[in-house]
Amino acid sequence: MVLLKEQVHAKALEFESQPAEAVLSWALSQFHPRLALSNSLQVEDMVVLDIAHKINPKVRVFTLDTGRLHQETYDMMDRVRERYGIDLEVLFPDAAEVEAMVRAKGLNLFYNSVENRHECCGVRKVKPLQRKLAELDAWVTGLRRDQWASRTNIQKVEIDEPNGGLVKLNPIADWGWEQLEKYVRENNVPKHALYSKSYASIGCMPCTRPTQPNENPRAGRWWWEDDQKKECGLHVVRS
Repeated sequence: MVLLKEQVHAKALEFESQPAEAVLSWALSQFHPRLALSNSLQVEDMVVLDIAHKINPKVRVFTLDTGRLHQETYDMMDRVRERYGIDLEVLFPDAAEVEAMVRAKGLNLFYNSVENRHECCGVRKVKPLQRKLAELDAWVTGLRRDQWASRTNIQKVEIDEPNGGLVKLNPIADWGWEQLEKYVRENNVPKHALYSKSYASIGCMPCTRPTQPNENPRAGRWWWEDDQKKECGLHVVRS
């Protein structure tokens, strides 16, 4: 199903005051099976999965395996499969591209410059995502406006221009952390083990560190950089 920009804008206005369940019910009815949830195994994406699975147990879900993840993240993949009984679609980077990058710049090239870090994220994350999105009409994320300054303007329904104009849904865009925690407790949603070790935002092992209680959760990502946007290219958001 293809929606015009005007239709998407109208839906964004319509759903702004409605709960995540309404956004996902509409999206699944309109786009399934050419809709999939992007799931990083973090709390936001797990909440979205839990809500969507209750609406349609056959919802499609994919995750990215960059080859540099924590063991706890792989453990979460198995927990998700067992809990929800879904065929979790695991996406991998192109082996030849990874090999060429590492041979030219080393395994830990991302510490040397922002450009190198973007290249690594591009090979290991962005390109596998783009290949998956080319198969879809719509995708769902757990992005929230209060996560970081670069995400304050996201809408619950958007056109994803950088990825071919498909529909992008952010059903919990207006949720805060307390609302997330409350949902997890009340619905017994599986939670990534690294949260108990002071990790607040979880990515690749070399690029993620625990945070202090007074730090923004995204401060634990690429902490050696001056760039405050803290994005890897998966989500091109409006400033």
